[in-house]
Amino acid sequence: MNYLTGTLLTLLSFAFALGVIIVVHEAGHLLMAKAFGVRVLTFSVGFGKKLWGIKRGETEYRLSAVPLGGYVRLGGESPEDVDPADPREFLNKPRWQRVLVYLAGPAANIILAIAVFAIVFMVGIEVMNLPDMPALIGNVEASSSAAQAGLQRGDMILTVKGEAVDNWQDVLLTLMGSPDKPVPLTVQRGERTMDVTVTPKLIPRYAVGDLAGLIPSVRPQVIEIIAGQPAEAAGFRPGDEIRSVDGRPVLDSQAFIDAISPRPGQPVQVEVARDGRPMVLTVTPRNDAGNGRIGVKIGFFQRFGPVRAVYEGARYSVQTVKQIFQILGKIFAQKLSAKSAFAGPLEIAKQSGQAARMGFKYLLQLMGFISVSIAVMNLMPIPILDGGQIFILMVEGVIRRDLSLRLKEVISQVGFVMILLLMFVVIYFDIMKSDFILHLKPGG
Repeated sequence: MNYLTGTLLTLLSFAFALGVIIVVHEAGHLLMAKAFGVRVLTFSVGFGKKLWGIKRGETEYRLSAVPLGGYVRLGGESPEDVDPADPREFLNKPRWQRVLVYLAGPAANIILAIAVFAIVFMVGIEVMNLPDMPALIGNVEASSSAAQAGLQRGDMILTVKGEAVDNWQDVLLTLMGSPDKPVPLTVQRGERTMDVTVTPKLIPRYAVGDLAGLIPSVRPQVIEIIAGQPAEAAGFRPGDEIRSVDGRPVLDSQAFIDAISPRPGQPVQVEVARDGRPMVLTVTPRNDAGNGRIGVKIGFFQRFGPVRAVYEGARYSVQTVKQIFQILGKIFAQKLSAKSAFAGPLEIAKQSGQAARMGFKYLLQLMGFISVSIAVMNLMPIPILDGGQIFILMVEGVIRRDLSLRLKEVISQVGFVMILLLMFVVIYFDIMKSDFILHLKPGG
């Protein structure tokens, strides 16, 4: 793919992903406002100068020049414009209705995330589900920090930096926040526990640490069947989770290879789980220079039927929200750098292009992450964001009167400055960890 084609794909992917997320968010506000009988004056994708618009009923739908967001303008949303006698004015509606109008945008983003994650799971995607994986070491990279510490396949990680860990997500987040710094681990090997120290290597572009050579133990799954090979004839399918070979449990990919390799030309009973149901397949490995091969690619694969996919999409969205708050907590505790965690428009555009090149389902997956992130961000109690407006309404509900117009103006101005500063910071982070700017022109 040449430079021009790659750049065009990046821009189109970014526009598609962000455009859908913005439209869905603002549509949430629009539909909830109309449900309560509020006049909706403008539905805009983008800010600033109007590029195109069309009026339907009392609402103008427009496309504006700055595509990094959008807005819905409601009748009577500003105190100086409200008509006290008009029941359709926004400020004349009960506070609980106004809260729901503000909540509807983030809620629409969560619904979008669940929907796209469900589609991804129905199609099937090669991705590890770290929060569901116990912190069991599946392998150790040779010459890595973990290898030098004496860690071995089968060791179970109990604590990282003295904090108990339940899964690989916990391990990853802690190691990410310690690039080039010693990290003490407590691991269990058989009946005994031992204390070791590993040092994650710095990943310069993202200013985070790696896994120090640790490889998670993942039950092997079939991600591809090679045509004309024994696995195809035996009835293997992508998504099959391998449970055992000839009755012996298989806990990771290497164990499966070790079980198949010595058996060329000999029938083997392989137990798999397909859509949660166990079944036994008989396959005879072909002889490949003395090693048994059945013709499958093994990796991480998640695919479900429609009902299960919706459930997993919702669960994945909840996990993403938890992960966002875990990351924010580590940032505030100075255990993870903000530069590594935050992504601005340049980084999102780059990731959109990379995801699109991998396949449309990966772009959908990224959209889900961005949509959840935008929902969480909008619910933060920052003035001018949905969460800030909800917080003000809650304060007014407690004190049983409206805040003064002057105070609301000051709050809005502070919120606007905060958002501008945040935007400048994330764009600066994008530039620092990316060569995006250098590649804006060929040969740069």
